[in-house]
Amino acid sequence: MAQAVPTNTQSSSAPALALLEFDSIAAGIVAADVMAKKAPLDRLVAGTVQPGRLLVLLAGDVASVEECLAAGRAAGSGALMDEVYLPGVHGQVVAALAGARQLPLEDALGMVETATAASAIHAADAGLKGADVRLLELRLSDGLGGKGLCFFTGALTDVETAVEISSAVVTSGRLVHAAVITRLSPELAQILGIGTRFQEK
Repeated sequence: MAQAVPTNTQSSSAPALALLEFDSIAAGIVAADVMAKKAPLDRLVAGTVQPGRLLVLLAGDVASVEECLAAGRAAGSGALMDEVYLPGVHGQVVAALAGARQLPLEDALGMVETATAASAIHAADAGLKGADVRLLELRLSDGLGGKGLCFFTGALTDVETAVEISSAVVTSGRLVHAAVITRLSPELAQILGIGTRFQEK
């Protein structure tokens, strides 16, 4: 079971993180190879997601990530559909990308649904930095038709602030929907506490 963590925590030495989203798998792999050769990174992850896209995640020091990101943009520019660059990524975003869920679910639930995975990461990071909330879950692409979803939980006013800030940073046309449930029903809280995928029930 996921462990609750202090809210709004962010290390002063938070790593830089970037994610590039390509609508051509082959072009994305070429760009990933260029980035891997450009500068040393702490982490590079590349893989396919629905619906036929390629995600490339970069993490490391600011200079290296910026250098690799620029190289990846140039190499895959014709197929690059979205990207996000966070020079001081929030720790809960890093944990969520590794599959962590921040429980327990509190009364208020905020949701930001985006058209791309990169936009969801940007929204999650902005919401966490702008309000005292926890990132219940961050989902990217698979099982969502390529969309992204971030779920915030906390006190109502904080969740409302997080959703407002998150929605504002999403590029025009990439925000699918944003909503806040002020008092989540016990039944739905139990369901979402297990997970947001239908097959997890």
